[in-house]
Amino acid sequence: MTEEKPLRILHCLRAPAGGVFRHVRDLVDEHVAAGHQVGVLCDTKTDGEYEQKLLAELEPKLALGLIRTPIERSIKPSDLVALKKAYNHIKSLQPDVLHGHGAKGGVIARIIGSFLRVNRYRVARLYSPHGGSLHFRRASLKGQIILRAERFMERFTDRLVFVCDYEKNTYFSRVGEPRAKWRRIYNGISAAEFIPVEKVPEGVDLLYIGNLRDLKGPDVFIEAFLRAERIVGRPLNGLIVGNGPQRDEYAHRIGLLGLGSRLTLRPAMPAREAFALTDIVVVPSRNESLPYIVLEALAAGKSVIASRVGGIPEMLGADSQALVEPGSADALAAAMARALTEPEWKSSIMPSQDVLRASFSTSVMAGSMLDLYREALAEQSTG
Repeated sequence: MTEEKPLRILHCLRAPAGGVFRHVRDLVDEHVAAGHQVGVLCDTKTDGEYEQKLLAELEPKLALGLIRTPIERSIKPSDLVALKKAYNHIKSLQPDVLHGHGAKGGVIARIIGSFLRVNRYRVARLYSPHGGSLHFRRASLKGQIILRAERFMERFTDRLVFVCDYEKNTYFSRVGEPRAKWRRIYNGISAAEFIPVEKVPEGVDLLYIGNLRDLKGPDVFIEAFLRAERIVGRPLNGLIVGNGPQRDEYAHRIGLLGLGSRLTLRPAMPAREAFALTDIVVVPSRNESLPYIVLEALAAGKSVIASRVGGIPEMLGADSQALVEPGSADALAAAMARALTEPEWKSSIMPSQDVLRASFSTSVMAGSMLDLYREALAEQSTG
């Protein structure tokens, strides 16, 4: 049997931050370890000190390099300049696979991949939405434009990849049944992340970790924290960890509610460092795809309370009592109070480690992705 040759894989994304970047880093680690050459293209504007550190750790692994170019969140004329610059660089790398992540990364990978194909390059064009455009609805004019653009871009797509059934179902309902071939491949976490993280003595009752903007629900967490204190009947202590555009708003709200001594804000840090500060992680998002923070917290042995959104029920179980309605501070506070006061809550509610390992593994994720890359490339050879 002929040994399959290593692939040259380039991941394109806008912001080197959050769950999308985590997904790309995991794929890079697994595929580099398997002998493939990998590169990353991302924005120059959206990373802070923490993200710069992660990029510095990632760059030595990238045989195809780390390409930085300005990529705006919204559609702007400057996108054409960025595309041309990226095209010239990517063409010189001669990739086998261009994998776009998120709306902007997906456009870059598929447009540039299509120009390469016109010039007789053999390259597979893949797109993972990761939520992105799927947050929009057809009820608004902007939503119609964006979702129709998603539909149009299918003609430049060899494979669509969804990270959970919720994302797939959302795409089907808002964009339509794909004309391109697709597959659902769950996000995964590494074996090292299943090592339990013990809470330090100076830890807190409740932790929020994530981006500081209303979409992720820190405002709901703050309101629920105050109400949970009333239910429990004692002062609590909590921590909000992360960076984001609404940080100052949340700090002001905490002060107005008189919570400054009990609920504190800290900048972004590695998730497992934050997990050592608590036994209960709260994920109050208004919208999600398949957030890594839930997987990471569960694997670290933490209790998780989360909104019933996106693919979170696929991790916690559709009927889990740890799920609450998004945006409801009352429901979130009640679940937080139960987790704090009922000794058997965690063991009776949280999924087992064996169940998590069987469904959410980086090795399974990366292997399935490689199969998809080779499948798309093989079609070009036989087409």
